[in-house]
Amino acid sequence: MRSTHRRRATATGALIAAAAMLSVGVQAGSASARPDDSAATAALKAQAVRNPGALPAGLSPSQRAELIRQATATTAATAKELGLSAQEKLVVHDVSKDQDGTTHTRYERTYDGLPVLGGDLMVDSAAGKTKGVSKANSAQLKGISTAAPSNAPAAAEGQALKAAKAAGSKADKADSARKVIWMVKGAPTLAYETVVGGLQDDGTPNQLHVITDAKTGAKLHQWQGIETGVGNTHYSGQVTLGSSQSGSNYTLTDAARGGHKTYNLNHGSSGTGSLFTQTNDTWGDGTNSNAATAGADAAYGAGETWDFYKNVFGRSGIRGDGVGAYSRVHYGNAYVNAFWDDSCFCMTYGDGAGNNDPLTALDVAGHEMTHGVTAATAGLNYADESGGLNEATSDIMGTSVEFYANNASDPGDYLIGEKININGDGTPLRYMDKPSKDGGSADSWYSGVGNLDVHYSSGPANHWFYLASEGSGAKVINGVSYDSPTSDGLPVTGIGRDKAQLIWYKALTTKFNSSTDYAGARAGTIAAATELYGANSAEVTNITNAWAAINVGARAGGGDPGGKVFESTASVAIPDYPGAAVTSPVTVSGITGNAPSALKVGVKITHTYIGDLQIDLVAPNGTSFRLQSSSSDSTKNLDKTYTVNASSVAANGVWKLKVQDKARQDVGTITDFKLSF
Repeated sequence: MRSTHRRRATATGALIAAAAMLSVGVQAGSASARPDDSAATAALKAQAVRNPGALPAGLSPSQRAELIRQATATTAATAKELGLSAQEKLVVHDVSKDQDGTTHTRYERTYDGLPVLGGDLMVDSAAGKTKGVSKANSAQLKGISTAAPSNAPAAAEGQALKAAKAAGSKADKADSARKVIWMVKGAPTLAYETVVGGLQDDGTPNQLHVITDAKTGAKLHQWQGIETGVGNTHYSGQVTLGSSQSGSNYTLTDAARGGHKTYNLNHGSSGTGSLFTQTNDTWGDGTNSNAATAGADAAYGAGETWDFYKNVFGRSGIRGDGVGAYSRVHYGNAYVNAFWDDSCFCMTYGDGAGNNDPLTALDVAGHEMTHGVTAATAGLNYADESGGLNEATSDIMGTSVEFYANNASDPGDYLIGEKININGDGTPLRYMDKPSKDGGSADSWYSGVGNLDVHYSSGPANHWFYLASEGSGAKVINGVSYDSPTSDGLPVTGIGRDKAQLIWYKALTTKFNSSTDYAGARAGTIAAATELYGANSAEVTNITNAWAAINVGARAGGGDPGGKVFESTASVAIPDYPGAAVTSPVTVSGITGNAPSALKVGVKITHTYIGDLQIDLVAPNGTSFRLQSSSSDSTKNLDKTYTVNASSVAANGVWKLKVQDKARQDVGTITDFKLSF
């Protein structure tokens, strides 16, 4: 449910059902339910932060456009300052600004004229001087041949069509193909990005992106440009909408929110259908038999999402440019989904099973349109751990929109899709307090979580948001009972949803990049909280503990729960690739029987690019547990606690931390290795 980064970010998402409702429209220019005005900056300053200057500035579309113009005019100078090769050029993707004047400029790169996927970087600057640079991949771009074998495009198309067929597409040719440099994972590689359209098995539009090695023809990666979910309708009651009058007719055109329009596809699956138009300004009657009811739901969700981003974060529209998206309802026949598509900059809703439950719920709208915000900012890749974080971002902000709307017919909660009855028994689609209650999501991070479907690998981040907002343990909020556990058995104190959502938004827009994983998300949110509230603040302590509670990093102060701890602080140098693996040993004694099923493995490594590292825990009997595979994570230094099910091996003996550098240019040192039994 989201759009994937620069590759023509086509975000889709289907999340949940929506509510049919009686909606009373308002003519353009009349008061809306929550005025969208320049009070955003004042609202941001009202946040209880230690450093108001670190809050996002409420940029008008023209101010943002001017920042982008200035950055574009200096891309050559910036590339030179960053030491990029002569073949590289920078392309401005987005610019945001803090209230103290610090600007965060996101760039994408080209190499010898080719797009570089995974080459995004961000430059932080103030008073005309660079303060910091972060890259999704720190590998150097130089000496790469851009000449491909003559049969490479055909081979790439064949791979893409095969992958698309497996997803249900009947397409017999690709929609588009382009030569690129692929560096989302590993070393930069000349490749082809091929996009295949058609429809997926459930009727969702297909935009399958397949990356193929230009020289070997091997498939390197794939992702779905259309991201999907599920839902049903009937719950927002009578609300106020933004509409426009033209002569004797009214249309569902919200001039106060970037000109957002709502269209009726009338069960079609392409184009825009017809703009909702009628002779009076009362839209729908709360029943599914009235086509305008779903249109009113969609328009209401779009308006609340716009107001939330504007009035809470000072963001003018999904892209920050003041331009409204558009919504389409009554897509397909009995289509049980909804999706955001960045290529059309539009939201689309199906009518659910039997065309009885349109997926136009409020939290679905907030979820799906947040995919557009993510595409416009961090561009989190829709696969692996970054894909889970992308989905979680939409869940987090969709939930926040629901709380923001404060609608008595659909009170805010930490349940995703609670109104849609997608399971047929009244249960929600997802649970943020304990994600595993849905039967597929992970409660906490583990080394293989990135292999899950992104809707399930989002679980740990959703859990983090609940813990950061409300804390652990049993409680009742807006009539809903929650009981949130922690992976380490220790309690977490919440800081409140307003602070947690602000920290996540600031991290998304100024810290995350296309390849951010869970460790990077922890680092980014802690950095954001530190800028807002101070290094030793309760906010930083509590969100750090919330990360530890889902098994990402240690508790604040480095404390680990548990019984006996065995540790080595001897420094072990890690040679650069292609050097051999090195080990750090720890001798365990005095433990009866086998190791525990939740053995805590603490690892600290100084390294300028931790994605280079492959890390294993080797038991006394030689059994190896993979803690981390090499990746494109450009984070500096590793400080993480892993959880390993080692119950099959004896506890006593010499355990080894085995580390090998799998890519060139960076070296590091193991500084601490400990086992907590």
